[in-house]
Amino acid sequence: MAATRSAAQGILADDRSEAREHILELLKKAYWMEIETVMSYIANSINPDGVRAQEIIESLKTDIQEELGHAMQFANRIKELYGVVPGSQEFTAEQSFLQPPAEQTDIVHVIKGVIEAETGAIEHYNRIIEETEGVDPVTNDMVIAILRDEEGHRRLFEGYLREYEAEGLA
Repeated sequence: MAATRSAAQGILADDRSEAREHILELLKKAYWMEIETVMSYIANSINPDGVRAQEIIESLKTDIQEELGHAMQFANRIKELYGVVPGSQEFTAEQSFLQPPAEQTDIVHVIKGVIEAETGAIEHYNRIIEETEGVDPVTNDMVIAILRDEEGHRRLFEGYLREYEAEGLA
C-alpha cells in the first residue's frame, strides 16, 4: 500500500500533484536543453580550425562538463519529484543556431550560437524560478544556482564576440 503524502510535505504532497506535474514539464524541458547543448558543444569544440579557435574550443570543453552536470541535476530533481527522466526517443532538437558552421573557421557563428543557447537557458530558468517561488523551494534554489552558471557562460562568450567585433571579424 502506498503511503499518502500530506500537505506538510510541500510539493511532494498528494494534493500538489498538478503543480508538481507542471514543474516536472519545466524540468524536462530544461533537461533536454542541457543535453542538446552538450551535443552541440561537443561538435563545436572539435570541428573548428585555426589558431583563433583554440580559446573557444577550450571554453566549450569546460562548458560541456558543466552543462552535463546541469542535465544530471535536472534529471535527479525529476526523479525526486516522482517523475521519470525521459529517454532519447522523447528528444526533439531545437537549437538550429548551434549547428556547426559550413566553414570550420567561422568561429563567430559558434560564439553567436553559444550566446543564443545561453540566453534561451537563462530565459527558461528564470521562468522556472518564478513558477517555483513559494511552491517548490528545492527546485527554486537548484535552478538559481544553475542560472548563475549560465549567466557566466553567456557573459564570457559576449566578451569573445566583442573582441571579434572590435577587430572587424564579426
